Amino acid sequence: MAVTGRLGLLALFGALVVGLLLPSAAGMLAVAAVLLVLVVVDLVLAGSVRSLTFARSGDTSVRLGEPCEVTLVVANPGGRTVRGQLRDAWPPSAAAADRHALRVPAGERRALVTPLRPTRRGDRTAARVTVRSVGPLGLAARQGSHAVPWTVRVLPPFHSRKHLPSRLARLQQLDGRNAVLIRGQGTEFDSLREYVIGDDVRSIDWRATARAADVMVRTWRPERDRHVVLVLDTGRVSAGRVGDAPRLDAAMDAALLLAALASRAGDRVDLIAYDRRLRAAVQGSSGASLLTSLVNAMAPLEPSLVETDARGMVAEVLRRTRRRALVVLLTGLDAAPLEEGLFPVLSSLTGRHELVLASVADPRVAEMLAARGDAAAVYDAAAAARTTAERLRVTERLVRHGVSVVDAVPEELPPALADRYLALKAAGRL
Repeated sequence: MAVTGRLGLLALFGALVVGLLLPSAAGMLAVAAVLLVLVVVDLVLAGSVRSLTFARSGDTSVRLGEPCEVTLVVANPGGRTVRGQLRDAWPPSAAAADRHALRVPAGERRALVTPLRPTRRGDRTAARVTVRSVGPLGLAARQGSHAVPWTVRVLPPFHSRKHLPSRLARLQQLDGRNAVLIRGQGTEFDSLREYVIGDDVRSIDWRATARAADVMVRTWRPERDRHVVLVLDTGRVSAGRVGDAPRLDAAMDAALLLAALASRAGDRVDLIAYDRRLRAAVQGSSGASLLTSLVNAMAPLEPSLVETDARGMVAEVLRRTRRRALVVLLTGLDAAPLEEGLFPVLSSLTGRHELVLASVADPRVAEMLAARGDAAAVYDAAAAARTTAERLRVTERLVRHGVSVVDAVPEELPPALADRYLALKAAGRL
């Protein structure tokens, strides 16, 4: 490009000399004519943009906030060198370094690497590739665009995986691997022992008692091969932002941790995302493929600014889940949507399944509740107190209906939900 620029400067200098040697009017016309000829010659000698061919390779998926790379191979089948600039355009949320200097000799190819660091979940699709081919004098250029499709799927980040080792250690204890037995209402029988005060009388083994001198009770291991259904509410309440992300993202993080834990416990995990219609579903995946299926199903989900059809959501859960299961509903604790939507159909769900409702709390509410100092802060504290009281009232009503409620800020919700799952396991309710 430096040589090209010098040639252009020399051409301009020559045109100016011609203009100085001729009378003023004629000189101006001569300069214009010389420049026009130089521009036309430069444009003719510029490498062809239309004849270029392109191919892509590289990453097709990446976790949110992590870097990835997409390689663009440019081939020049023409007879002249293509030199200039190339822009590999992506959506702004892909955060792509998309501008490249380009020089492809005739009959050769070059590989250009575009780094990306996406800032939003979902599919990020490449836009058009635009090439500007500059002539040897640097006075004119050809420009053209080409469609070179490529999509990078941006997956949920799964920050809560750091809590998985400690919960797996507790699961091992519950599972009897550390010789810890529990009493419960499960069906996976472990052994017999003598009755002690406080044991559930339903655990008494009457046949064993008749053969022994003491009353004998059964002990149980935590049940395996249970069914866990994760239900993501993608309606209006999931669109509210807590910090820098919508509530839906925090709910996804909690769902992923619980899914990883339940899968390691030997339970079957399904996913339903619903607002007024089914947005995503994962069913039948297990083992190593489960998390892959879940993150790929969650990646393109976005909150819908509509009120969730709770009746349709419950009907979808009941249709897909015939046997008793643990249903984990990740939604809000706002009074109005629950009273108008979920409460009228709650009994049909709790009558057949164990229900846990997990909600993302806003830490800003606690900050406002503690604020004092001026009139504005006092009014904020009053509003926060009213919000907190309404959430407590709704929580108490849900508990009376047999629902377990987990209400925590985004960072604390995933481990809190995992702990509730382990507690249900320990109590033999799964």
